[in-house]
Amino acid sequence: MPSNQAKKQTRKQVNSDAPLIIATPTLREKQSRWLKSLEGERRLSAATLEAYDRDLDQFFTFLTRHMGEVSDLPHFPGLRPADIRAYMAERRRQGTGSRSLARGMAGIRSFVRYLEEQGLASSAPFNAIQTPKYSRSLPKPLSEEKASQLVDPGQSLSDEPWVTARDSAIMLLLYAVGLRISEALSLTPNSAPLPGQDAMTITGKGGKQRRLPVLPVVQSALQHYLSLCPFDLEPDEALFRGVRGGALNPRIVQKTIASMRGALGLPDSATPHALRHSFATHLLANGGDLRTIQELLGHASLSTTQAYTEVEMSELMQIYQKAHPRS
Repeated sequence: MPSNQAKKQTRKQVNSDAPLIIATPTLREKQSRWLKSLEGERRLSAATLEAYDRDLDQFFTFLTRHMGEVSDLPHFPGLRPADIRAYMAERRRQGTGSRSLARGMAGIRSFVRYLEEQGLASSAPFNAIQTPKYSRSLPKPLSEEKASQLVDPGQSLSDEPWVTARDSAIMLLLYAVGLRISEALSLTPNSAPLPGQDAMTITGKGGKQRRLPVLPVVQSALQHYLSLCPFDLEPDEALFRGVRGGALNPRIVQKTIASMRGALGLPDSATPHALRHSFATHLLANGGDLRTIQELLGHASLSTTQAYTEVEMSELMQIYQKAHPRS
C-alpha cells in the first residue's frame, strides 16, 4: 500500500491536470495477466483484446479521478453500485453509445471476475447494475446486381492490370466464399485455392479452422492475379501485395471500394464486410440452410447467423407493402 505522503502527492497530481499515471504497477500487471488469459483460454482476436484493454484503461482513468488517487487493487473490493453508475454516466456524457458502453462493461466485468477468482474483488456491485440495452443493427447486404458490379474487374478504377486483378480476386473471396477481409489478406501462395482446388481451409476468429468450397471463378481470379503480380511471392508470405511490394493493408481495400461507390452509385453501406453479408443473404434467399451458412461464415453462435433471416424478412415486407393491393 502507498504511504500517506505518497497518497497526498498523488491527490495533488489528480486534482490538477489529467494524470499521466492512472494505475499502479501492481494493477497494470493484473491487467496484463488478464489479457493473456483471455488470449490463451478464450482465444479472442487481437482487435477484441485491444478494445478490452482500452475499455479498462478508461475505467482506470475514471477511478483515478473518482477516488482522488491512482487506481489500485485495494480500490476494487470497496466499489459500490453507485461508483459503477457514476462511471456509466460519465461515459454517456462523453457521447458513448449503448453498444460501445455495453461492450466496455462486459470487458470490465470480465476483469473484475478475474480478480474475484483470486479474492481481490467482488463482482456483486456489477451484478446489481443493468447492462445498457441497444437494438441490434441488421447487416446491410448489397443486391445481387450491385455485388456483381463490385467484383467485376471491368469496373475497376485502377490503370494497373495487376492491381485490377488483385482487387477483383479479393472481392470474389469476400462475396463468393464469404471470407472476412482479414481472412482474405492472410492467404499465402501455398494456401490460395488455384484451378483444380475446389475447397480451402481458412483460420478464422479464435484460431478456429473451417473448410470452404471455392467456385471455379474464384480459382481463376486468383490464378490471373498471380500471373500478373510483379513481385516475387514466397510460398508462405502474404499473397496480396500493395504497390510497393509489402503485404496489402486492409485500409487500401476499404479505400478502393469507397472510390467505386461513387462510380457505381452504391450506398455508403457498400464496404468489404458488406460483400460477406451479401454472400450470406443471397445464399439464404436461394434456399441455403441456416446451419450450413453458419459453418461457412465461421459464426460461433447460430443467433449471429439468424440476423440474415431478419434481413430477408425485412426485404420481403418492403416488397409486400409495395405490391399488395391492401397494404
